[in-house]
Amino acid sequence: MMRNLFSILLIISASLASAQELNCRVSVLSQQIQLSDKRVFTTLETAIREFMNGTKWTGDQFKRDERIECNLTFNITKYNQPDEMSGTLQIQVRRPVFNTNYGSVLLNFMDEDISFRYLEYQPIEFSDAAFVSGLASLLGYYAYVILAMDYDSYSLEGGTPYWQKAQQVVQNAQQDAAKGWKANDIPPRNRFWLTENYLNPVFKPLREANYKYHRMGMDNMYNKMDIGRAAVLESLQKIQQLNKQRPASYNMQVWFNAKTDELVNIFKQASPTEKAQVLQILSELDPTNSSKYSKIN
Repeated sequence: MMRNLFSILLIISASLASAQELNCRVSVLSQQIQLSDKRVFTTLETAIREFMNGTKWTGDQFKRDERIECNLTFNITKYNQPDEMSGTLQIQVRRPVFNTNYGSVLLNFMDEDISFRYLEYQPIEFSDAAFVSGLASLLGYYAYVILAMDYDSYSLEGGTPYWQKAQQVVQNAQQDAAKGWKANDIPPRNRFWLTENYLNPVFKPLREANYKYHRMGMDNMYNKMDIGRAAVLESLQKIQQLNKQRPASYNMQVWFNAKTDELVNIFKQASPTEKAQVLQILSELDPTNSSKYSKIN
């Protein structure tokens, strides 16, 4: 009896120790595709989910409850049988806030131009060292972006190895005819520039802001609201430094896409002086969302 119990505990322990990094929910939408049999999209959804969650992306050990929560929503708008697909991809990533049940959005990003080949039941194979397929590169790239954003939020520039891996995927994919991998793809708001910018020293204030916002700001909110809110304000001041050199940069817009609603909720309880200060900064950094920020008052 005790031996059986010990064996069960060993199995559970091994399962926890070997848990992969991502807890990725995947949806493949195909409403715009006129087909009587859409099984291929269900098969694709399952294949992507198993690939993202079953691949070991880092050398670190993750417990099951430490896995990074993320969503990938593919909207397939064109399908040329038997294997050509194109459309959009929405990526959402959340990070738990210390001592709460709240998840802070790290990334809420739309890749508006994806295309790849997928033949039903074809295995998805990926390599860091070489281009294998457009779909594998797309998934590997965003797996590393998710990891980079998460690691950057816990330690200063902690995500650098994964930004570098994502950049390597971009370099390997230069032979792919799909848009988004090359510097001169129009518009220049694509996979190439997302990683290129994050690794550029000019963008260091944005990465410092990401760390300060989450580790010094959000993680202190549960019992030190004023201290946490002050750290969030300091993170916005860091982004002001970047804005002076690269006004309205792509990466800055990506960051605010994830944070607009949260910033409103954080500063609703601030003092009038702090509200005025943050509204002035936000009007400078993110004017397109000024109507949302007006709710702070």
